[in-house]
Amino acid sequence: MQHKVLVIDAGVGRSTLCKSYHNVLGWPDGVSGEKLRTLGRLQAEKYGVEFKRGQATEIIQHEGEFSVTVEGEMPGSFRAYTILVATGVMDRFPQLPGLTECLGLTVYVCPDCDGYEVRNRRTIVMGSGNTGANMALILCSFTKDIVYVNHEQKPVDAELLRKLMQKNIACLNEAIEEVIAKGEGAQFQGVRLVNGTVVTGERGFIAFGGNEVRSSVVDKLGVERLENKHIVTDPRTKMTNIPRVWAAGDIGVHSEQLTVAMGEGSQAAIWMHKELLSMKEESRSGMCR
Repeated sequence: MQHKVLVIDAGVGRSTLCKSYHNVLGWPDGVSGEKLRTLGRLQAEKYGVEFKRGQATEIIQHEGEFSVTVEGEMPGSFRAYTILVATGVMDRFPQLPGLTECLGLTVYVCPDCDGYEVRNRRTIVMGSGNTGANMALILCSFTKDIVYVNHEQKPVDAELLRKLMQKNIACLNEAIEEVIAKGEGAQFQGVRLVNGTVVTGERGFIAFGGNEVRSSVVDKLGVERLENKHIVTDPRTKMTNIPRVWAAGDIGVHSEQLTVAMGEGSQAAIWMHKELLSMKEESRSGMCR
């Protein structure tokens, strides 16, 4: 390997929750986030990439270098000439009994990634206010049998309620007590409401809004971000407005998908490599003079 590479892994995020990605080329039967993470680390380590467990909390720039502060199991400060930010997004959802066991198997988050999984199945959208109502309407292109449970009982706009009625989507303003799942693979069966009512279903979706965009680590760098805190990058190189700082994956501005994140990581790596070679060449030229 031509460069010294350190990956600071917080060990949390969407990939730690999803138990079966079905839209990754080469995995026709699906693959879990855990397996991809494990295989990816083994592959990277063969090329000399070093991994440290911890949460990167702050990046500062000083005299041509970056300093990354890390908290957690292995706290410390690490220096680098180039930075790739891939801290991602974390979905907001209540800690309902039975829910996390089903995520990525029979309960889903993204209609673009997993809408097909609910095709012609009775589907329960567990959500909050307008966010959940909109998810229910989006899923109408995959199934006509949808129930929306407004767990947080937030207001739903009158126009959205009208559209739900037009699509024969029941809207229940009741809190959920637990997710009902049975058998191998956490097969979603429905939900039990706090009032004791059981709503049956074959598949579930969560849509609570307020997802955490984990870009606060660049607060002190002056990296350009949108109002929703997603990081703006060059479409070709994935570099931010700050030289030698790149961003890839869900933290950026795009459709949030695993395969897109993998591609962006490759894009960023190419240009980081070019930048480091250029820096080495400049250093050699300076020594010659």
